[in-house]
Amino acid sequence: MNTPEALPPILDFLAAIGLPSRSRSLAGPTLLPGVTIDRGVLVHDPARLAWPGDLLHEAGHIAMTPGANRPGLSGALEDDPAVAHAGEPEVTAWAFAAVTAIGLDPAILFHAGGYHGQSESLVRTYSLGVYPGLAGLVAAGMALTPAQAAAAGEPAYPAMRRWLRA
Repeated sequence: MNTPEALPPILDFLAAIGLPSRSRSLAGPTLLPGVTIDRGVLVHDPARLAWPGDLLHEAGHIAMTPGANRPGLSGALEDDPAVAHAGEPEVTAWAFAAVTAIGLDPAILFHAGGYHGQSESLVRTYSLGVYPGLAGLVAAGMALTPAQAAAAGEPAYPAMRRWLRA
């Protein structure tokens, strides 16, 4: 779902949680159309951005990286085995929590142009309350399972305790 009207609330959300983003022209190829990370800052090119939801996925990479390591993030990010709970499942769970918090349709995140043809499956999985990556968010202290939330008197995932990893 390519919905340009989703861009302003996504950018407002990122600013509200303290995740830096910039809009500027991007020359050359990018991993996702019109989106890159430059020294810990999420950068998008409005002329090339194909899917606003891609910003949330890439923001998840920044958010799930320990704070001290964020300024070193640039370009296409690979899962770093030295950083536990910061892989694709956790990033995707973070992005789903973000799209939910913003109040956007999950299809904006899980659009037809991404997720290796598994977009519809991911929408269905998350809508059924099956959350791949949640265990990593919990281990990082960023979210609670339903049982933990009930015991703590706090909201459960997809609500987040905090949006940026310490």
